[in-house]
Amino acid sequence: MAAKKILIILSDANSFPLHNTGTEGKTIQQPSGFFLMELAKPLQKILDSGYEVTFASPKGNEPKPDPNSESLLAFAGNFYERQRENDLIERMKKENGFTSPRKFGDLSDEELKGFSGVFIPGGHAPLADLGDNAELGRILDHFHSQHKPTAAICHGPYAFLSTKYGPKGQFAYKGYKLTSWSDAEEKFMETIFRGEVEKVESVLRENGAEMIEGPGEKIGNITIDREVVSGGNPMAADALGSKFLEMLKA
Repeated sequence: MAAKKILIILSDANSFPLHNTGTEGKTIQQPSGFFLMELAKPLQKILDSGYEVTFASPKGNEPKPDPNSESLLAFAGNFYERQRENDLIERMKKENGFTSPRKFGDLSDEELKGFSGVFIPGGHAPLADLGDNAELGRILDHFHSQHKPTAAICHGPYAFLSTKYGPKGQFAYKGYKLTSWSDAEEKFMETIFRGEVEKVESVLRENGAEMIEGPGEKIGNITIDREVVSGGNPMAADALGSKFLEMLKA
């Protein structure tokens, strides 16, 4: 029986490429990071259920929050909920090595056997350094081949593309029903960013995933297919965390 350990995949990036900006159509770096509530809500449920967490990223740099995710607007004005989630991250910095995640390359195949599941939160940062990371592809190939519970939310499913660069050289989630941050939501964000962003929904579909989007995704519905539970935006964070734990205990 696997130990009660969960691997949490994070990006090292504090920005992502924003294309076709300004009159000259330049590509610039738009500030980003992990989306606070998409990490904190499932993380709290994982910890409350007695699981030990290990944070990992490509190079082991300290993860940074997406500035938009720390605004009161993101929390619908709930100052106390924002404070609770920030306090949780501060606790992780003190107790769980959040400031210096494990490097993907330092996680051996043997060590991966000790994890019960893997969780990938969102924010735009995964667009910068997770989709083509060969070591992450190796890691996710392990969870996929062993049918271990796998949770990803918002832009987190973009990390699944890394399996194309892993040892098997193919997209492991072809034919899976997945939900991510939708093209429609991204197009709305483009009007705010004033540039173009790579579309997670489209690129996953182009690689063979069956994308489940529409009105349900907008209000936080989640999608479950085999070992994977996925959601499209912060409204899905609670349901995704609960279903992930249910799958871990099954």
